[in-house]
Amino acid sequence: MERPIQWRRDVSTSRSVRLLRAAGVGTFLAAIVLIVFARLFSFAGAVGGQSLVVAALVVAAGTLLVAAALSRLGVLPDGTVAGPVVDAGLAAIVAGVLIFGLVRGVGGGVGNLLAALSIPLAMLALVGSSFLQSTGTLDPEEGVIYLHEPEGSIDLDLLRGVSVRQVGGVAILRLRYARPDGRYVQGPRRLVVPPEVATELERLVDSR
Repeated sequence: MERPIQWRRDVSTSRSVRLLRAAGVGTFLAAIVLIVFARLFSFAGAVGGQSLVVAALVVAAGTLLVAAALSRLGVLPDGTVAGPVVDAGLAAIVAGVLIFGLVRGVGGGVGNLLAALSIPLAMLALVGSSFLQSTGTLDPEEGVIYLHEPEGSIDLDLLRGVSVRQVGGVAILRLRYARPDGRYVQGPRRLVVPPEVATELERLVDSR
């Protein structure tokens, strides 16, 4: 009896997913914070409160840095909600400094253009993290791949072939489905799994 093989790739188990998610969310947060900061700084200039606005921003950044240090020391539960939140905060600080440096340091149309490019790059990072994230179970006995988040399943009898491309410690699968009676079979065409899952899946599909 062949036992099911489970895998899980998300922000708590995959460094690449976690970094891409943090980079995307952090960049969006940095852009929002800088816009709000610029508005408040301009408004505070009329009442002489610009130093308070700057101090509030520094305190917020310092709090995130302290939280990051506590997370690395194990005081905060890294890998749960606290870990990704701290990661996004650190990424926001880095992205904020970069965007501010491009706008103020480079200046002109070039600096503003480079700063504006951070938004589509953040979107690409989020798309990449979603693509690399997958959770599921390969059940050889039932001949089914059960996918979670979102829920779904793939009947191995409907797979005509599997192409595997290994990149680093992951395998990117390209699934080719049969067309019974010319009918289109719905299901994911690409899937990211650990290499051992890819090897087992290839063996099962080739043996059918």
